[in-house]
Amino acid sequence: MLVDFNTLPEESRVWIYQANRSFTEQEIQDISNKLNLFIENWTAHGSDLQAGHTLVYKRFIVIGLNQNLNHATGCSIDASVHFIQQLEKDYNVDLMDKMNVSYKQGEFIAHKTLTDFKKMAKDKAVSKNTIVFNNLVNTVAEFKENWEVPASESWHSRFLK
Repeated sequence: MLVDFNTLPEESRVWIYQANRSFTEQEIQDISNKLNLFIENWTAHGSDLQAGHTLVYKRFIVIGLNQNLNHATGCSIDASVHFIQQLEKDYNVDLMDKMNVSYKQGEFIAHKTLTDFKKMAKDKAVSKNTIVFNNLVNTVAEFKENWEVPASESWHSRFLK
């Protein structure tokens, strides 16, 4: 069951998929429509899942699931992963590689491999104050409070001296 992402309870589970490039306005519209259709039909053992989505900075797909009603199961999580993998193919974009880092450079969102980010940290091209995206957050509340943070407040801090 599709609901507005902003109405999901704070404890709702989130999955964040970062793209290795920005989406065009047309792609955002198409992806949003596909997400709507997917979520409308997303179930766990035949029970509807109450979920919503948001696309942020033309680069991040965030899916939220209200687990107070029904929990995602192995099969429903697999279905969402297959859906995201299909988006990767449809739009020739990488959404699943967790070894990439996105961070802000002014208003621009930069995307680097973890290796490149480590090198940039060593070279002082990024600092503890660089705003990074912590895609490891698990809930809507964490997404709102701890997703977009200074590197010093994220797992990225281990690369900064």
